Amino acid sequence: MIRKIVFACLAGSLALGASACNTVKGAGQDIESVGQAGDEAIN
Repeated sequence: MIRKIVFACLAGSLALGASACNTVKGAGQDIESVGQAGDEAIN
């Protein structure tokens, strides 16, 4: 029983961690595109 609970917690943590990485990656791409747009506006 405890093994099932631990496995479920680990699986949930892995799923949340994977989605968080995608979110951070997307935010990084957004910030990068804003920086590029600023560079183009200055030039």
